[in-house]
Amino acid sequence: MTETKTMLEVSGLGHRYGGGGGHQAIADLTFQVRTGELACIVGPSGCGKSTMLRSISGLIKPTAGDVRLGGAPVNGVPTDLAVVFQDYSRSLFPWLSVRSNVEFPLRSRGLSKAERRSRADEVLEWVGLGAAAKKYPWQLSGGMQQRVSIARALACRPSLLLMDEPFASVDAQTRFELEDLLLRVRKQFDSTVLLVTHDIDESIYLADRVFVLSKSPASIVADLEIPLGDERDQITTRESETFVHLRSEVARLLDVRSAQAPAAAAAETIEKSTVDDTTKQLAEAEKADAHN
Repeated sequence: MTETKTMLEVSGLGHRYGGGGGHQAIADLTFQVRTGELACIVGPSGCGKSTMLRSISGLIKPTAGDVRLGGAPVNGVPTDLAVVFQDYSRSLFPWLSVRSNVEFPLRSRGLSKAERRSRADEVLEWVGLGAAAKKYPWQLSGGMQQRVSIARALACRPSLLLMDEPFASVDAQTRFELEDLLLRVRKQFDSTVLLVTHDIDESIYLADRVFVLSKSPASIVADLEIPLGDERDQITTRESETFVHLRSEVARLLDVRSAQAPAAAAAETIEKSTVDDTTKQLAEAEKADAHN
């Protein structure tokens, strides 16, 4: 029997905003994601999920712990890692066509113009946007824009795809469609995915494993295998006895008393402000590159 390799190793990861007396967003996070696995992180509001993801991706430098991708330490943003954010409207360049948005991160990878075009067209077909290649993001619906973001990430053929609540800003029907799209393209590209969500049902429907976080500062309180098989359906899978049992188990693990709500809300405000600043700086840097 072939042993499954580990793609991502997170050991003792912690991050504190504002120095020694500041807000401790995450504390002593330790887990692994196996190669080819789709793992979901779910936790209460304000627990530090986005801070964790940005620490793993190298967008921010954690104040404690170690992150390794394919055995190599993460210092800065790895070239074989891609991130899909929740706010697709801010992650796409409105002055570039859909195809050019997908090609953009490939410019720094030494690919010829023909190779960039071929790879972009391939992934756009896979996300159902082959006919929209010449359109601009502002001409597309929210769900279609998020498909462009996913296509751009897949075009890089990353070893690890990180997704930060990628379907939270679309309507319920579009969300189901995007979830099924992720399962299809993950299987097609044999991708390793770590997805952060606050939605219990989504985490169980998508994942091979679900990591449950505690309230802030976040730590792992459970690592659950999801035995739902490879073929999943939005109706029959969600109606199954296994799905219902797992949903109840995760809900119990996430049970947060009302007395903790004000602290969680305050933590979420601090985290969101810092994360927004990081994302804004990244977008401004990419915009400058696009004009050069």
